[in-house]
Formats: sequence, C-alpha cells, structure tokens
Amino acid sequence: MRGLPIALTGLVLLAGASLLVGATNLWTTQLDTGMVLAISRVPRTLAALLAGAGLALAGVVVQQSVQNRLVDPGLIGTPEAAMLGLVAITLIAPGAALAVKMSVAALTALAGTAVFFMLARLVPRRDPMLLPLVGLIYGGILGAMVLWLGWMTDLVQFLSIWRTGEFSGVLRGRYELLWIIAGLAIILFVLADRITLLGLGEDYARALGLNYLQTVLLGLGCVAVTFAVVVVTVGAMPFVGLVVPNIVSRWRGDNLRQNLPWVAFLGAVFVLGADLLGRVVRWPYEIPAATIFAVFGAVLFLWLLNSRKPRHHG
Repeated sequence: MRGLPIALTGLVLLAGASLLVGATNLWTTQLDTGMVLAISRVPRTLAALLAGAGLALAGVVVQQSVQNRLVDPGLIGTPEAAMLGLVAITLIAPGAALAVKMSVAALTALAGTAVFFMLARLVPRRDPMLLPLVGLIYGGILGAMVLWLGWMTDLVQFLSIWRTGEFSGVLRGRYELLWIIAGLAIILFVLADRITLLGLGEDYARALGLNYLQTVLLGLGCVAVTFAVVVVTVGAMPFVGLVVPNIVSRWRGDNLRQNLPWVAFLGAVFVLGADLLGRVVRWPYEIPAATIFAVFGAVLFLWLLNSRKPRHHG
C-alpha cells in the first residue's frame, strides 16, 4: 500500500478539478456557487467515480468467469441487453419509475450475459482472441435488434442517450441509483476468493468445493445490475472493464482480494479523468466521457495486446 497516499492525493486533486471546471465559471457567475456545486458539480463527480468503479469491477467478474482477460462486459452484449429491456419497458409503461426501468434492464442484462456465458462454454480455448470476437458478434446482433426496435417504435433518440456515456445531464435526484454500485462492490469483495476460483475453471473450482453455478450467477447478477444502473443513469461506456483489470493485474499481480480496491479506484479515476478532459477540450462545449475513454481505451488495449506481462516475485 506504499502508493496509497499518492493515489488518494491524485484522486482529491482530480475531484477538486471536476468541481471547479464546467461551462459555468464559479468565480464570475451570478448564480449561487453553493447551489451549482450541490445540484450539478458534486453529483456529476460522484456519478463518474461510481460508474467507473462499477464498470471496472464488472470487468473482473466476467474475465474470471470465462477465464479470458480480453473480454469486457461492455463488448459482449451486456449493455445492449440492458437497452433491450429499457426499450421494452418504455413501450409497455412509459411512465414507470426509474427504479422499475433499472430493474427490467438488470433482468434483460442478466439474461443477455448468461447467453454469452453459455456460448463461451462452446468456444475452443486454444486462441484467446476467439472468445472476444464471439462477444463482439453477439453484442452486434443484440445491438442491431435494439436499433431495429428503436427505429420501428420511434425511440432512436433514447438509444443515442443510452449508448453514449456522458455526465452533462447528471443532477441531484437523477444519479442516486448509482450508489447501488457501492453495495455491489462490498458483495464482490466478500466473494473475492470464490471469484478467484472461477478463474481456475469449472472442474478445478468444483474439486475445491466451490458451488460453481451459484457463484457464477451471483457474479453475473452483480454485473447485470451494475450495467443496468450505469446505462439508465449515464449511458454505456466501452473499454473500462477491459483495460482497468488488466492494468492492475500487470501492476500488482493476480491476488484478486488485494486488487479489487485498486481496480475500483483506477476505474473511478479513469472515468472521472475522461469526463474532466471532455469538458476542457472544447470548453464551454463538451465531448462525452465515453468518446474520450474509447480513444484512450483503444490505445491501452493495443498496448496490452503487444506488451508482455511482467513477472511478480514473492
């Protein structure tokens, strides 16, 4: 934990910059500065931190479940499945409460992720790139279904919101569902040892006494709820669950229980940093955080593919 003070200092500085930077200049505005902070800036900062932490942790669970570090929940159809639920509930009950929409999205996200998990069991493990390709194809099929349904029902404008993660619309009273992610993070920390066993494969995990199916369902349930909350609140964000767990693993090794806090921390910092950069690149206009992170995430992904994992001794 030698880097903890530096990490916390960096987080505090980044959060402080997030509170100060925006289209409204806090030093010259005629508005109540405290009101701007309480209604917009503080909720936006917390939303970015919670969303980033949740997406990164979800990546760990899926990678361990399918034993492939090149898989990201955002690239295997989980957000598209959540959007399918959102389109359905919007058509059936357009006035439903946000919690109801989130619940429906979580159920469809869980179903969509479970289908990919079943497909993963049929994919040969010789080539680690094959499973991510299957995930991209599967996600593309779900995405096409969602787009067709949105086009036929005149809901394309909603799809554009759900598919692009950005925090400009986050206000007090519209982000609080993201605090569910904090509870899910505690659950994943409790399940850390079981999730570690998932990475050994089903046969080894069962031989060590793990209830394999129960652990997989608990893990995928956490992933589904996380993505449902994020998609409903701020929209989908790619690459977070892919690059962050890999960076932490290369940096600190494979002790999952010790790594989970760092995965959550780094995911939160990356997403908040992307949101902050999107605010300053074309100030006073904004570029969605998902767009910023997609560019940097793609670069980081290519680096991960072409760099060797260092050995950790001791």
